[in-house]
Amino acid sequence: MQLHVADHPLIAHKLTVLRDKQTPSPVFRQLADELVTLLAYEATRNIRVVSREIETPVCPTVGVHIAEPRPIVVPILRAGLGMLDGLTRLLPSAEVGFLGMRRDDETLAIETYANRLPDDLSGRQCFVTDPMLATGHTLIAAIEFLLEKGASDVTCICLLAAPEGVKALDEAVGQRANVNIFVAAVDERLNEHAYIVPGLGDAGDRLYGIVD
Repeated sequence: MQLHVADHPLIAHKLTVLRDKQTPSPVFRQLADELVTLLAYEATRNIRVVSREIETPVCPTVGVHIAEPRPIVVPILRAGLGMLDGLTRLLPSAEVGFLGMRRDDETLAIETYANRLPDDLSGRQCFVTDPMLATGHTLIAAIEFLLEKGASDVTCICLLAAPEGVKALDEAVGQRANVNIFVAAVDERLNEHAYIVPGLGDAGDRLYGIVD
């Protein structure tokens, strides 16, 4: 597993506004979308391409085209949906699958409640979106789910990570597959409720509002 932490003043600026508890949901959604696009630019640096011959208005030339099978974007419901547009804006030809996972607040165990993915992911580059890498349990479960379907190249894009989650993910995944994690920042720690500190609160609630 490889961890990549973005180092860019625009990313730092947008992340600061996201952290501010006074930032309303519409602004939070817009900034999260912009931030994901910036992170996705780096996360797609190793997207697989093949040569393609074309004709420009001047002469023939050879460029590149995204290779088949097409990459697949997998937002983890529900918060990962808020990152979908920012990624597919750069990868409009990608397919989109969905993976519903939730954490039991008492046991912290992960339950899979929705799956809309191909049965066979062999040869597919998978891009997983989930705003927070906190305990790591959700991403570990998601990556294991993809690996069981034949994936061997998984890139996860998160807004924030906690050191505990990064360590847990590294220990769980190791070198069994090509797994890369792209984050805007690694924060200090987790608190007793498994929230990232200083963090930005519950990303799903801040994206969509609190559902009672």
